[in-house]
Amino acid sequence: MVHKIAIVGFGKIARDQHVPSIAENPDFTFAAAVSRNARAEGVDNFATLEELFESRPDIGVVALCTPPQVRFEYAKKAIAAGKHVLLEKPPGATLSEVATLEAMAREKSVVLFATWHSRYAPAVEPARDWLKGKAITGVEIVWREDVKHWHPGQKWIWEAGGLGVFDPGINGLSILTAILPEPIHVTRANLEFPANCQTPIAAQVDFVTASGVAVKGDFDWRQEGPQSWDITVVTDAGTLAISEGGAKMAIDGERVVDGEDREYPGIYAHFAQLLASGESDVDVTPLRQVADAMMLGRRETVAAFHE
Repeated sequence: MVHKIAIVGFGKIARDQHVPSIAENPDFTFAAAVSRNARAEGVDNFATLEELFESRPDIGVVALCTPPQVRFEYAKKAIAAGKHVLLEKPPGATLSEVATLEAMAREKSVVLFATWHSRYAPAVEPARDWLKGKAITGVEIVWREDVKHWHPGQKWIWEAGGLGVFDPGINGLSILTAILPEPIHVTRANLEFPANCQTPIAAQVDFVTASGVAVKGDFDWRQEGPQSWDITVVTDAGTLAISEGGAKMAIDGERVVDGEDREYPGIYAHFAQLLASGESDVDVTPLRQVADAMMLGRRETVAAFHE
């Protein structure tokens, strides 16, 4: 079955990642876009979900690429209309929102998929497999990048619910929580808020595994030059290092994975499987780590941020 899909929120991530990934997947066809300010070429365009549902009842799937602060209302309307829903990361502005959507999807017998694109990076599955059965003695995650390069003009990320530095940082946490053989939880956090922003520009977070192993987290949006998207796991059998956001993996310095970016094609391949089975996939573990860091975090005011 080929699923007709509408993209809601037609910004950069929709154009750069969702559209080409849908185009190459035979289980989907890009049928419409919903946006107040942008238009997609070659498909029907609508300003609201209501217009989409009225004009194209044949479209049964929507991908929500809006900022997280408004995603709940769109998802609620789509589920109420009997549509299957894909949620960009993070799946919502709060954990409670996502729990409500999950219950609604279950009641309406539709598929809800909370995506974490970095989990489809080429090193993630090999790293998870390599860590099985090994004793972990230390973990460090360093996610440092230049916000001015990657998120120019995106004011919503600095508003409440926009996550700030955790918008990219949650990608690293999605990988970390996927590869470790046991859960982690936050024990301490220091959050650096620009004087003119509602979300942090940097964070130092301490976690601990269920068995008591310390996990150090360093997240920063002020890094110029080479960017750092790295995870290091020290074990009794050697040191695993993931770099470039999950594209590469090394064991004791020897490269064992060096793959290409196939994250969003991986998302849509999994989504097709979920639609075929009628099952939802709503893992909020990375979002819970961010929420806990915000709850436990000590707030520090730093210099105002300006583009």
